[in-house]
Amino acid sequence: MIRKLRKKFILINMSLVTLVLLIVFGVLCFTNYKKYQMDSDIALNHALSEGRGSLLPRMEMGPRREKLPLNMGPLFVITMDGEGNILNIDDSGIDIDQEDAIEIAEAVLNHGEEKGLLRSYQLRYQIKKKEQGNIIAFVDASREMNGMKNLLTASALVFAGGFLAFFVISLFLSRWALNPVEKAWEQQRQFIADASHELKTPLTVILANLSILSSHQDSTIREEKRWLENTQTEATRMKELLDNLLFLARSDAMQTPVVYAAFDLSNVLWSCILPFEPLAFERDVLLEENISPEISLLGDEGQIKQLIAILLDNACKYVKPKGKITVNLEKKQEKIHLEVKNTGDVIPKEELEHLFERFYRSDKSRARKAGGYGLGLAIARTIAENHRGKIKIKSSLEEGTSVSVVFDT
Repeated sequence: MIRKLRKKFILINMSLVTLVLLIVFGVLCFTNYKKYQMDSDIALNHALSEGRGSLLPRMEMGPRREKLPLNMGPLFVITMDGEGNILNIDDSGIDIDQEDAIEIAEAVLNHGEEKGLLRSYQLRYQIKKKEQGNIIAFVDASREMNGMKNLLTASALVFAGGFLAFFVISLFLSRWALNPVEKAWEQQRQFIADASHELKTPLTVILANLSILSSHQDSTIREEKRWLENTQTEATRMKELLDNLLFLARSDAMQTPVVYAAFDLSNVLWSCILPFEPLAFERDVLLEENISPEISLLGDEGQIKQLIAILLDNACKYVKPKGKITVNLEKKQEKIHLEVKNTGDVIPKEELEHLFERFYRSDKSRARKAGGYGLGLAIARTIAENHRGKIKIKSSLEEGTSVSVVFDT
């Protein structure tokens, strides 16, 4: 899929580049051709003008002087009578005999147009018709034709070089531009695979329990209570997983409803800590709070409670026996700092940046025993970003593991 997308990207890019180059060089060649043609027309009109006395351009002074092209080629004029006989050949630096003049004049008359280009003779001409006959002026077009030929050759070489250069650049840009897409695609595939794996376990257990229940048709509900409770437990876990997946999916689609309102974050934090105090007591863990009073935050109170619960739940799951959990909340320089720290095992530095990835767990065996899916920190990061906050995690042997969230006010 990514390879096809890269090929399509290159094809579209090169099509646009080709179109632009064709337009640029087409306009350049066309304007130069028109310039040559205009210069020749000026020279021909000058040669056909009455009373000039010479075919060569003259320097004229004054505001109404006629501007003649300085690169005008050699000129000559053939005067013919009504029967097509040549009466006079007026040349300017060109030696032309009678036979050549007749041949050129016949070619012009056969051409059937009042002005045009005789490519075989490399001459431009213009006819001035009179009652007594025709006057045909000619100007050398070899300079024009050679100039256009050189321009077309140079344009073709520049076009080929530019096309090749843009192709190489497109190859590089396709890799650079599609790297985030490729990474997102791989993450999506991994996300689907992990979600399928996590859903497979509770479904397998539920199906196994139902199979057992169906084989004990004569048993009472009391006798098969443990299978029913096990099924309910797995169904609850699966519902929690689906709720988490739905939350992340809606967040990715920018459809997560966020109701912003000012609330007392200090009181919310105290209310979130209360349910974890019995758990900490049972595990003989010291739960310490350093919460500054009356800290207000503008945001979704429900999502903030979910964020705090995730941080406290992780801290309780992975704290060492007889360890310590510290919850800090304070306001510094118009920023609110929330930190949950425990004395758990040190997380390797290379794994810290992956902890906010979906389904990632540094110790999969411990996480599975604790009942985690590896989605908690991913949800916590999403909630923090929804509230213009930044979340980060640190872990060291001296300080333990801490997750901090900084909110802008």
